[in-house]
Amino acid sequence: MVAFTPLALAAALATTASAHFGLEYPVWRSPTLGTGHNYSQWTYPCAGVPADLPNGNRTDWPLKGGSVVLDLHHPWTYVFINLGLGANVSNFNYTLTPEFWNATGNGTLCVPELLLPTELNVTDGTQGSIQVVTLGDSGSALYNCADITFRGSAKALEGDACKTTEGLKYAPVKAAAASSGNATTGDAPKNAGSTVSGSLVTLSLVAGLAVLFTFGIAL
Repeated sequence: MVAFTPLALAAALATTASAHFGLEYPVWRSPTLGTGHNYSQWTYPCAGVPADLPNGNRTDWPLKGGSVVLDLHHPWTYVFINLGLGANVSNFNYTLTPEFWNATGNGTLCVPELLLPTELNVTDGTQGSIQVVTLGDSGSALYNCADITFRGSAKALEGDACKTTEGLKYAPVKAAAASSGNATTGDAPKNAGSTVSGSLVTLSLVAGLAVLFTFGIAL
């Protein structure tokens, strides 16, 4: 049996925490970082957190789509965001990121408005859940979920409530570009392939994973 010194144990816990991510908005079902709970972000589909927690969190979200704020801990991260409708969701069958994201840098990422699919019509009071899936250099998926209620009165975050850490950028990655390692441009990195050089995951693999996450298939 291997014995750990307090210093080694602290370092191991810090490494584990840094490999995970936080879902700050909409408010996640329950914190899944740190100790003191039985949840694991490796667990599909929502880190093991049930939708019907006593006094659970449920955020009002705009009818056309709203803001998402993530706390990212990797030098680079692939991000997939899915939606399921209902009070107790187990099937996240709508993708809100048909072109999944390649985020470079760590810290807070705020996306002011993530629009719903054009064919999806929700009304005031419709309940649902958002699933965020990230993929980093470990090659394994991490999961967090947030429960929402669509409201006509809800507004997207703006101003100081929606600030992204300086230097953190993201780019939507088209499936067609994934096999060649190129990300779409804009303010984000022009070449996702250079960001992931030497990682355990290739862009072509992630393009396939995007399809799996869209239909809520566990790894």
